[in-house]
Amino acid sequence: VQLQASGGGTVQAGGSLRLSCAASGRIFSSHVMGWFRQVSGKERDWVSSIRWGTGGPYYADSVKGRFTITRDKSENTVYLQMNSLKPEDTAVYYCALSRRGSLTDRDEFDSWGQGTQVTVSS
Repeated sequence: VQLQASGGGTVQAGGSLRLSCAASGRIFSSHVMGWFRQVSGKERDWVSSIRWGTGGPYYADSVKGRFTITRDKSENTVYLQMNSLKPEDTAVYYCALSRRGSLTDRDEFDSWGQGTQVTVSS
């Protein structure tokens, strides 16, 4: 499965962006799609995940209540709607697929998109 992320950009604090991640290839109900983010020089941190089959969402505490993850099975695409953005949300955002069904463990995600830059100015 290849993943193509898009939708990043520059926005002022309090603004919104929607990231998209289009997948080529078959995604099964047992799989999990996730979003991670990375600031230069730091580790890649988990942001949110969604179970492909049920659509059940999961969020890091830092984004809970502000970000919403959804998926469109017909389009093989996962979205991350980001509202009330803060400067500390600035990072490169990556989408990823876990065939093992892991929700948060970065090492259990085995396909990665190329990353899209999100910059939030104060």
